[in-house]
Amino acid sequence: MKKIITFGEIVMRISPQGSKKLTQSNQLEYYFGGTEVNVAISLAQLGNHVKHVSVAPEDFVGKAAKSFLNQYGVDTSMVKTSAHPLGLYFLEVGAVMRSSTISYNRSNSAFAKIDADIIDWDVALDGVDWFHWTGITPALSEGAYQGLKRALHVAKDKNISVSADPAYRKDLWKYGGNPKEILGELAGLSDVFIGGPNEINELLGTSFENSTDGFVESCKHLLSTFPYIKKVFDKTRVSVNANWHKIKSRMWNEKGFYETEELEITHIIDRIGTGDAFAAGLIHGLIYYEDQKALRFANAACALKHTIEGDANLVTEDEIQLVVDGSLTGRIKR
Repeated sequence: MKKIITFGEIVMRISPQGSKKLTQSNQLEYYFGGTEVNVAISLAQLGNHVKHVSVAPEDFVGKAAKSFLNQYGVDTSMVKTSAHPLGLYFLEVGAVMRSSTISYNRSNSAFAKIDADIIDWDVALDGVDWFHWTGITPALSEGAYQGLKRALHVAKDKNISVSADPAYRKDLWKYGGNPKEILGELAGLSDVFIGGPNEINELLGTSFENSTDGFVESCKHLLSTFPYIKKVFDKTRVSVNANWHKIKSRMWNEKGFYETEELEITHIIDRIGTGDAFAAGLIHGLIYYEDQKALRFANAACALKHTIEGDANLVTEDEIQLVVDGSLTGRIKR
């Protein structure tokens, strides 16, 4: 098994049941998750040894969160404890033409209050093959940003492969950090970039279009700006409505451009965590397959996550491979 490290906040997602608005319900359901947590769980389900580095409260909520990760095979021995609470977000699930909406409650969480010195990254990254980060972590606090930057420098010294998903969530950047400068700095320490023209434009202040030509040109510009980055992978989505999406994926490496076939999801069970499922499928694929197969695997993993309730993708490698091979009927297996 390959050893993979993820670093980020464990959060609790709270929602009214079904597609109700919060004002309609006095019953709520919750799931543990978080962008990097979702990637960790999915990678563990695919048979990798995954350790998640984080800070969680020392109360029963924090213990339950760690137990949830352990249940799905994620090593939490590097999750530190704090007197601060677990981060939350509230979700109202949309339907048809009504969009889902999210409200964050993470500014004073255990992870947001992280001290950058609390993690010994030489120890945490010893013997590790892959490190994954997202733009959520440096958005939360100066301590989280500095901790991540230290991790990336140690990963570079140890020749660990680094994947970056520099997702920008404007509602999370509240401590005064400059998102463009910080995300650009961290992306420059990474090997694999997950994103397309929109993300590249945000980082570099460019204006590439989201077309195939725009994607290729933006990738070339990104690689010339950040020499460590060698490969770019992007998931594209067409939303017919809140319950019906079409996805496909594309990539650029030193050999050229490649794009998958489109997968259509006509009845979405849960939209949350689909990008994380893509990232996990991609990391697994890049470790064990060549680039084009890795992209097809990631696209199929993303599509299947739309059928799984909760934040994390719980499907197996065999289930993903069936979709890669064209099995799309969903017939009962006996």
